[in-house]
Amino acid sequence: MNAINREQVRALVVEVVTGIAPEIDLAKIAPDRPLRAQIDIDSFDFLNVIICLSERLKMEIPEADYGELATLDGMLDYLAKKSAGAG
Repeated sequence: MNAINREQVRALVVEVVTGIAPEIDLAKIAPDRPLRAQIDIDSFDFLNVIICLSERLKMEIPEADYGELATLDGMLDYLAKKSAGAG
């Protein structure tokens, strides 16, 4: 897997989230607040977001790490760091 930067990760997250919840405007999302509550998706949809990101980035995201993906900033930081091989 090639390392990708935070902006590339953000573009992918936007694509994946809007694919699952097309009515979402991620520009209005507070990056440091829980994402699920802001975009009003249930745990199943959130799991689908994680699975899709995992597949698209060709990386394993252990269930123990799901908490790190709770906010948009956390998701971007985690995925960029993991793609760089630091995670």
